[in-house]
Amino acid sequence: MRILLFDPFHGAAGDMTIGALLAAGADETVVKRAMTSVVAEPLFSRVKRCGISAIKVETHAGPAHRDLHQVLEIVGSADAPPAAIEQAKRVFQRIARAEESIHGEHAHFHEVGADDAIADVLGACTALETLAVDGVAVMPIALGAGKVRAAHGLIPVPAPATLAVLAASGLEARFGGGEGELCTPTGAALMAEWASLSPADLGPARVMDIGYGAGTRDPEDTPNVLRAVLLEVGGTALADEVDVLETNVDDVTGEVLGHCMDLLFAAGARDVSVIPAVMKKGRAGHLVRVVCSPADSPGLTGILARELGTLGVRCLPSVHRRVLERREIPVEAEVRGERRTVHVKVGYLGGVASSVKAESDEVRAWASALGVPVRMVARLVEEEAWEQLRGGGA
Repeated sequence: MRILLFDPFHGAAGDMTIGALLAAGADETVVKRAMTSVVAEPLFSRVKRCGISAIKVETHAGPAHRDLHQVLEIVGSADAPPAAIEQAKRVFQRIARAEESIHGEHAHFHEVGADDAIADVLGACTALETLAVDGVAVMPIALGAGKVRAAHGLIPVPAPATLAVLAASGLEARFGGGEGELCTPTGAALMAEWASLSPADLGPARVMDIGYGAGTRDPEDTPNVLRAVLLEVGGTALADEVDVLETNVDDVTGEVLGHCMDLLFAAGARDVSVIPAVMKKGRAGHLVRVVCSPADSPGLTGILARELGTLGVRCLPSVHRRVLERREIPVEAEVRGERRTVHVKVGYLGGVASSVKAESDEVRAWASALGVPVRMVARLVEEEAWEQLRGGGA
């Protein structure tokens, strides 16, 4: 399995994250196109920080104050892979929840609503998609010290939004590590969105590539970089832990349940099930079950309580599971005389492909454009994927 390990020993920010991913092998052309679609064309350059060669990213954008809806509209219109767009939306939703926990509902984005922050999040998510990793682990994040000037005045480091994002994530942080703001809200939200594994669970691994993303400042005593390490982890399965959330409801409509499912997936749920059930006194109801990262458990519990009106949510914490080796491959297929490339997830058992699944959003978009059933497009793409695998193409 391909695992990406982030080592934020000197913090994390959006531009540093893109730089580290590009240096580790992300597709520069695709990333630049995605960022250019929401702001001016970015500049990627090689610089040195305390003698370490790193990629610096500059977006050349101005400040702006926007609310979440405005930010999501911009992200949704970007020229980027659908999976990267959805991932970027979830990152901003994390930041929005953090801001609302500090300022109340309908909080406006300030620094993170600017064009450069939008481009950074979208660029980072696109870069991660092009690397096609099977999981992400994040080592303790250095936060910095001192004070920083923001939209609300001079505030202590780390910024309140950064702390709020980390508090909801379960990631480990380290206060200090250098002077100034080392971890931004954007950097914290990206790490929180991506983290799916604990570094302690990786076991033996082979280092495949290393990337360094440069921060703006260049202190003399420590390299101001974010390190990303691409690893190959042996074996057919990897240890993982998830939380399972459950609640029973008997007084909500199907429309409310469907809306709640959408919100849960948007907030990072890995799976959501709604199961018909017969409850006490013979009442018809539903069991709602959510599988999620332990870091997302508090936020998803809040959605269940708010949207369904439930008074209690059961949490089965840290359920151990085994994850089959998986890989995402591009597959070119033809439907009704039109050729497109669709991403397909491939599962492996003992090093042999055991399942293929075409990316749902891409299949739906193609089927909608052609006016044909989704299942037809999915079948043709997956048949082509099997042909490619049998021919040794992946």
